[in-house]
Amino acid sequence: MTKRIRTSITIPAAALAALCASAASARADLQICNRMSYVVETAIAVEDKGTVSTRGWFRIDPGSCQTVVQGEVQVEALYVYARALAVYGASPLPQSGTTEFCVAKDNFAMPAARNCRAGQTLARFAQVKPSETEKGGLATYLAEEAEYTDDQARDAAIQRLLTIAGYDATPIDGIRGTKTDAVLTQFLTDNKLGLTAAGRSDFFDTLIAAAQRPHTAGFAWCNDTPHVVMAALGVEEKGAITTRGWYRVEPGKCLRPELSATVRQLYSFAEAVAADGQVLLRGKQAVSWGGETILCTRNVKFELSEHKDCAEKGLTPSGFATVELAGTGGTMVRFK
Repeated sequence: MTKRIRTSITIPAAALAALCASAASARADLQICNRMSYVVETAIAVEDKGTVSTRGWFRIDPGSCQTVVQGEVQVEALYVYARALAVYGASPLPQSGTTEFCVAKDNFAMPAARNCRAGQTLARFAQVKPSETEKGGLATYLAEEAEYTDDQARDAAIQRLLTIAGYDATPIDGIRGTKTDAVLTQFLTDNKLGLTAAGRSDFFDTLIAAAQRPHTAGFAWCNDTPHVVMAALGVEEKGAITTRGWYRVEPGKCLRPELSATVRQLYSFAEAVAADGQVLLRGKQAVSWGGETILCTRNVKFELSEHKDCAEKGLTPSGFATVELAGTGGTMVRFK
């Protein structure tokens, strides 16, 4: 599946479309089901009599469902927005929604969500028409191009988080073969977990915690500053360097970009941003971390493989640091 760095999750129309009547005819609890390989947080928007209210966040693990509306739902229109947890850095799929409503960073309920107040931002919601389940309720599904089943979505998500935590669980395909089983067993052994731990309801919490630990294998950015840091990386692919960004690294947190197990060298660039989202300046100089290898970036999310004449192409030439990955143990770039 083609991967592009984005900050939110695709909600394909086919995955969200109704197989029956519209949301206005809903008769029972409404669930959102996650058939993606990411742990996501979702928000809903309800439009009724010309007003729109939004509510979030509902965390939904891969292969599971979460009730977001209880009882009968009588509304004109229903919308859904989804975002991946910060552990993934930037989600590699674009948001397909086109209708903007207000959300907040933390849990929220907004009775009037068309005009944002301080601390609120606009997010692109996708209109949905839920389908009826076998149990008589209503459900709408978050899906990827791979069209995973519930079990496949869970297995692919385990593979993805194991890879971020520094274990070679590739390819991320939702297939539990001998390689995935061996890597999973190694992870359980390393973390002193029983062989049945992978089936527990809290196993994704365990994986997320492991992916955020700076001492595990693989590569991580760790942010020791009080500011949000936006990072970009470059990896050599088929003889050319591909740069991707931006990955958001929260203050006091570590983040592991998803990398192939074969990567032994990468390029890293990062810059701190202020509360308004602009690059943080110290005097007249941007607060940044990089090196001498000039590669192209751009202000918005990007994936670039051509790095000649950046400025002439409307891109930004940025100095990346070369990072050699350790054969064993972890490799960290710390922002101080």
